[in-house]
Amino acid sequence: MNLLLTGQHVDVSPALREYVEKKLERITRHFDQIIDIAVVLGVEKPSEKEKRQRAEINMRLKGNVIHVEHFAEDLYAAVDCAVDKLDRQVLKYKGKVQDHQHESIKRSPERLEAPQPPGV
Repeated sequence: MNLLLTGQHVDVSPALREYVEKKLERITRHFDQIIDIAVVLGVEKPSEKEKRQRAEINMRLKGNVIHVEHFAEDLYAAVDCAVDKLDRQVLKYKGKVQDHQHESIKRSPERLEAPQPPGV
């Protein structure tokens, strides 16, 4: 798994990088078919009074991309909430993938037997 961590209008410190990597370990424990993860941390200024911290995560999986974004007053809180959202989406996606790997009805052993004509 490749991790790309970038900052928009904010410097990514080694402590912040380590914090994000530690939080994303939880995701990789649940699901190991991750191609790469791109994390964008930034500061948004909707008005001069209020500064909003943004954490955006894009996760590429085989045949799918999961995108989450969260705004908070603190950058660490934004990362926490974004990782929580990502964890819920990954578990949902994992459930869908596992449910579709069952044998199809067309190929079940009961359907493959030739039906007996009535009265035999």
